[in-house]
Amino acid sequence: MKRVLLVDDDPIARDVLQGALEAQGFIIVCAGNGFEAINIIAERAIDLIVLDVDMPTMNGYQFLAHRNNNLPVILVSATDTEDRRIKGFELGADDFISKPISVRELTVRIAALKRRVDIAKTDLVDAERLMIKDVEFSELECLVKFDQRSVILTQTEFNLFKYLFERKGQVVPKAELQMSVLKKELGQFDRNLDMHISNTRKKLAQTALPKTWINTVRGQGYCFSF
Repeated sequence: MKRVLLVDDDPIARDVLQGALEAQGFIIVCAGNGFEAINIIAERAIDLIVLDVDMPTMNGYQFLAHRNNNLPVILVSATDTEDRRIKGFELGADDFISKPISVRELTVRIAALKRRVDIAKTDLVDAERLMIKDVEFSELECLVKFDQRSVILTQTEFNLFKYLFERKGQVVPKAELQMSVLKKELGQFDRNLDMHISNTRKKLAQTALPKTWINTVRGQGYCFSF
């Protein structure tokens, strides 16, 4: 996890952190906002994103809502409140650090995150070797059972998972999922559906099941496939 994308609109703080991390052996790529970060990720191999929350053009939360990758993200913010941390985690961030940033703490957190990612990858490889024979849905408990493994979901996550599973192999448009499961039209900036899908994937991974069963088909929707 050496290739780090550092996203911060403050050039002075960004340059200081870049120099300190490069001295620790990291390869640093910088962006001044979320849009620049999206373009960089499309062109370069990145292992980890260190993402400032408060930026113009596209802030950290907006970046998380719009991204179409599962790269590990450490959020940083000058304002550290429970609501801000929770919002970040709900949008898919993996960690949260308050400013001013301690380079020592950041490198330790990166190392800890790398360990978690390595364990998850190992579990995913093992899970992908599983031959899933029976899938059971428990409406009452919002539980999906795969042979001997069970995933407990929220009601919305359960309904989304079941809807996609029943149409496995098909690309289901976001608008259809939104209307059929969330019971409302898909707004231009509505990211509730993406958040529920992200949370469902995380719960699959936590149960050592492949979160890649739910695939994002860019510009179209989602597709379930074993």
